[in-house]
Amino acid sequence: MSTIPSPETTRGTHPVHVGHLVMGLAFLGLVAIWATVVLDMVPTEDVRWLLPLPWVLAGAAGLLAVLLSGRRRRPETGPAPSTAPPLFLPQDSDTHEETR
Repeated sequence: MSTIPSPETTRGTHPVHVGHLVMGLAFLGLVAIWATVVLDMVPTEDVRWLLPLPWVLAGAAGLLAVLLSGRRRRPETGPAPSTAPPLFLPQDSDTHEETR
């Protein structure tokens, strides 16, 4: 038996781990800011305005990833039938007498 998945079973995409995406983008953004400060491309007093940018941009990318991945997960055929038992059973009016 082969362990290689057949082309029919693979879909070509995999789920996005949003936490990994957000932290990876934030890390890359912080490294980019660090590099610009070390290379004197940005004055030192502007660093306080640059440090929140990676967190904001990574958070926006995470929200976008959640929205886009949630859109693909919706069922295409409609809602699944309910397998829960009914809350009440219909009663015949002939078998029960009304008591007051």
